[in-house]
Amino acid sequence: MSKKVPSNVNTSDFQFKCSWDEAFEDSEFIKTFSTEILEDYILKKRWYAGKSSTLKYIEVVDHCKISSEKNTFHGVLIEINFSEAFFQDYFIPLSFISGPKENLETGTIIAPVSFKGKEGHLIDAIHIEEFRSLVFNKIMESSADKPEKKIIFHRSDTIQPGKYKSSRFMGGEQSNTSIIYNDQYVMKFFRRIYTSKNPDYEIIRFLTEKSKFKNIPAYVGSINLALDGGDTITLGLMQDLIENEGDAWKYMLQELKLVFANLEKKRIRVNRFPDIKLYQRQPINTIPPEIIDFAGLNLFLKVSKLALRTAEMHIALGSDMQDTAFTPAKYNGDYAVWLKNRLIYMFQNRLNTIENNMHKLEGEALELAKEFLDRKKEIREHFLNFNWTRMKSERIRIHGDYHLGQVLVHDDDFYLLDFEGEPESTIQDRKVKQPPLKDVAGMFRSFHYAIYSTIFNSDENFSTSQEDLFKAGEILYKYMIGVFMETYVHKVQAENLNIGYKQEIEFLLDYCLLEKAVYELGYELNSRPRWTIIPLRGIASILKHKKN
Repeated sequence: MSKKVPSNVNTSDFQFKCSWDEAFEDSEFIKTFSTEILEDYILKKRWYAGKSSTLKYIEVVDHCKISSEKNTFHGVLIEINFSEAFFQDYFIPLSFISGPKENLETGTIIAPVSFKGKEGHLIDAIHIEEFRSLVFNKIMESSADKPEKKIIFHRSDTIQPGKYKSSRFMGGEQSNTSIIYNDQYVMKFFRRIYTSKNPDYEIIRFLTEKSKFKNIPAYVGSINLALDGGDTITLGLMQDLIENEGDAWKYMLQELKLVFANLEKKRIRVNRFPDIKLYQRQPINTIPPEIIDFAGLNLFLKVSKLALRTAEMHIALGSDMQDTAFTPAKYNGDYAVWLKNRLIYMFQNRLNTIENNMHKLEGEALELAKEFLDRKKEIREHFLNFNWTRMKSERIRIHGDYHLGQVLVHDDDFYLLDFEGEPESTIQDRKVKQPPLKDVAGMFRSFHYAIYSTIFNSDENFSTSQEDLFKAGEILYKYMIGVFMETYVHKVQAENLNIGYKQEIEFLLDYCLLEKAVYELGYELNSRPRWTIIPLRGIASILKHKKN
């Protein structure tokens, strides 16, 4: 039996008759751990994604043991059930450290406990160097000839085994916890996990071991948990550490700030800018001098380089004819039904959100929101108007959550990362083969955001009227898209990746851009209503293009 003792008594809050080594064979420990110990700890963690919901109960659904010469660590798979009738799974590695709290090398204490009279603390094992060292060495020493039964460590054949030297945390703890090993590799410990292989693990390993695409942090190794039912859960992913100067979002904001400053600095008249059609392919050497004077050449060269890396990623993801998980697929009725159901559900959700938040909007954002509601039937019909029988292109595995924040800048080049997929989607939906142009649309929406973010965050520094800033921004957006399209389409078609021809490309871009912009509405209305104008302008632009 375990018992809770008054907090003013100088002993552990939770006392157990079992040993630490046998803790997860002991029903009393499991019961107390899941009902009394864990909730207080987990609610405070940044990687916990259920803060907006009501926690009902926590259940331990599986566990594994990993031992060093000195200590035993337990890996615990927990299911958190919510009052709203859904659940989330998390993985926590646990360590028991005996002795006084002052001797611990971390503040990440889950609870004071005692096992068989031995007092100490339950700790998140990731914060214990011995555990981090053990995991690293297990990956490096892993062999296909000697597989672990429950927990599967793997090292890529592309990597020579090495010994543990050092480990440190990378940045703030977000949805995952990342550890830098030996200043050479980065290990991503997945906190919220799914009963399937993580798409990030699948895609990074595929691109590293079966393609020639090098602009990613290469796959080094992984940790997977084999469940009794035959499923495999990805717990950790180790990759090359890429030196970088920051992400492409930060880089683009710096570039765009200089671009918009040129309006005043060079006394540029925005109404003289030559406009172009949305998606019009634009070779850099044909950009009008007025636009080059405004934006400079470097911005367009970088957009072209990013388009090339995007195309190379898609060519690699659509290049395998043996591995069915990565073989290109034709459109069919099942895909069309899946797509329409998913988008109509999302669209209805966003309609409800905008109707409930109209009071937060003003000016042009309010007018565009009213227009959005007036045209809701048209937008719904657009989502339903996906005639798969007319699609001649192919679907492939894609990045799924592609934007400037998922791209690192280093040595005048771009490296693509974080292939986990769209956060709101289920793990099964993230693995559905989709048009590669959905990633392209995601990047275009990111360009749009970067332009408006520059205007919103710097409007006090610009003497140019906001109306002229918006007008210049919309024209610049079309030229950025035009340059991207020229490089991207030329490259993928040269390598025989079937994305369709002009009419189908434009239909898919309209479709995917509208999906992305409607998706963004919910976040902006709930988090920063002033920015709702960005997706609303995007929606208006796409609907205008559809009519032309």
